[in-house]
Amino acid sequence: MIGTLLGNRYEVVEKIGEGGMAFVYKAKDTLLNRFVAVKVLKPEYSQDKVFVDKFKGEATSVASLNDNNIVNIFDVGSQDSINYIVMEYVDGKTLKQIINDNHRLSSSDAVKISIQIAKALDCAHRNNIIHRDIKPHNILMTNDGLVKVTDFGIAKASNSVTITNSNKVIGSAHYFSPEQAKGSYVDFRTDIYSLGVVMYEMVTGKVPFDADSPVSIALKHIQEQIVEPKAIVNEIPDSLNKLILKALEKEPIKRYQSAREMLVDLQKINNNQDLDIEVNNFDEDATRVLDASAINNAIGKNQKKNPNQDLPEDGYDEEDYDEDDYDEEDEPPKSSKKKKKIISAAVILLILIIGVVAGVLANNKFGGASSDAEVPKIVGLNKDEAKKQVESAKLNYVEVGTEKSSKPAGTVTRCYPAEGTKVKVNSDVRVYISSGETASTMPNLTDMDLASAKDIISSNGLKLGNVSYQYSDAVAKDNVISQTPSADSPIDSNTVVDLVVSKGSEYKSTKVPNLKNTTLDQAGNMLANANLKLGSTFAENTTDKSMDGKIFEQSVDPDSQVKEGTVISVKYYKYKQPEPASSTTQPSGGSGNAAAGSPPASPASKDNSGGASEPGKDTKPATPAAPSGTPADKPAGTDTPTPPKQQ
Repeated sequence: MIGTLLGNRYEVVEKIGEGGMAFVYKAKDTLLNRFVAVKVLKPEYSQDKVFVDKFKGEATSVASLNDNNIVNIFDVGSQDSINYIVMEYVDGKTLKQIINDNHRLSSSDAVKISIQIAKALDCAHRNNIIHRDIKPHNILMTNDGLVKVTDFGIAKASNSVTITNSNKVIGSAHYFSPEQAKGSYVDFRTDIYSLGVVMYEMVTGKVPFDADSPVSIALKHIQEQIVEPKAIVNEIPDSLNKLILKALEKEPIKRYQSAREMLVDLQKINNNQDLDIEVNNFDEDATRVLDASAINNAIGKNQKKNPNQDLPEDGYDEEDYDEDDYDEEDEPPKSSKKKKKIISAAVILLILIIGVVAGVLANNKFGGASSDAEVPKIVGLNKDEAKKQVESAKLNYVEVGTEKSSKPAGTVTRCYPAEGTKVKVNSDVRVYISSGETASTMPNLTDMDLASAKDIISSNGLKLGNVSYQYSDAVAKDNVISQTPSADSPIDSNTVVDLVVSKGSEYKSTKVPNLKNTTLDQAGNMLANANLKLGSTFAENTTDKSMDGKIFEQSVDPDSQVKEGTVISVKYYKYKQPEPASSTTQPSGGSGNAAAGSPPASPASKDNSGGASEPGKDTKPATPAAPSGTPADKPAGTDTPTPPKQQ
């Protein structure tokens, strides 16, 4: 692939990555003189026409997304059975590399990164696009901290084939939602679960569920109770701990119901606000019966044979339905023997239970109760005094961490188990210590949507003052441009907050310049001076060398009034040397020119490798040489179809 020119425009420079379904290359856009990333489908996927069509179609739909935290898609094409997507080249690292380099990230850094991911998901979900493969490998970070979510199109296209086509694809089972693992219907909330897994990994350095095989990991997502992040890293704030747990609820209805809802809470945490996030009890999920037929089949005979074996492509295995296992003639005797064994086991189990109960009662009656202790009242005590009280009750005093509180610094704010709870001697009593009150400061509301800003103002006990509006090219419509008081300023309950909110970009019209007979570079400068943008460029072959590189048509007529920032596409001539005259003698009746020994005019041919053609469409037949009187801007020997006019 190195050195290949795709679409007569993108020169492949080097390989920079590989995923389960595609290779990623760095390439040079020879027309716009910039670097791009080119994702090329692997050959085994390129043979599947349904997959390729879905891949291209959904990549095209993602190209319509306009968000600073989403990698832009520039082009989609095919060439010589190579299917590719051209996208923005991001100079940085993946989030996975950053986590590996740092072992884990601080809570504040994790929240800042998560806010940007949530903004990207919010934009996608509002446009009815589900990512379905959110994981650190698909999140890029520039050197200045900007987050870019990628692989939207390929993630959605991958839903049309099984997740077990290769080990690399199923490797993302660490980030699957339970409904994905079951093969059930998924909606936007599957991305919220996956983001919860990513956040869990950022703050703890490990994924919530891990195992030797993808099937085992999938089962854990469905069945097992999660170890909360705070139990691994004590320094994680309670609000962040609860937010992650809520995102990781096994039932979608218990999670955040939208990326916007999750984003609001992340922004509150980023502004050091205390949140009361309700997290459901995980016991219900831990005992749930599986309804995933594919996983149930896989963990039967399939897993006994090979615990690391992947699920079959269609989710089922014929060996799981071996007719020999269901021989009708053998059913009655087998059933009878099983009943006898079950009755015998039940009798033995009943005897054991009676013995255990009798032992417990006897132990309580004859002094066994002395092995129990009661958690003393320690909330509100100084931590040193609390430690004495706990240890005098023959329990272990364990400090979990500190938290903001109105209580004096060093005071116990809460404990687990709660005061008065009966526990075994030598059990741990986990306590939280007050770090004291901190001076209240103004949260940062800039670039936040107005509804979220109002919510934060209200939850801080502040008053909303004047809300004014103005145009802005840098801040999205309905987002906060500026605030008074500014972020981090001291505040109290009487503080009034004024906001300036964006009305979006102001509509300003400009006149479209005449680009005919100019080069692409000249056209780019002329459009920039008119506050317009150069869009797609289409090459048409010509045998007139004097017209090489000259524009002959534009998508918007010259002198038209359009909105500033409008994209103008153009067509330009590309010189192609005429083919040498054939040595075959012309038959009688040929043209006069041929009789005189002159070669016939070379018909123009469309550049099959150019960006103007679409895969699967027939090339237009060449147009014969123009007769005398051809207009000066359309020389003989060219094919000049009209580009689509901009609405």
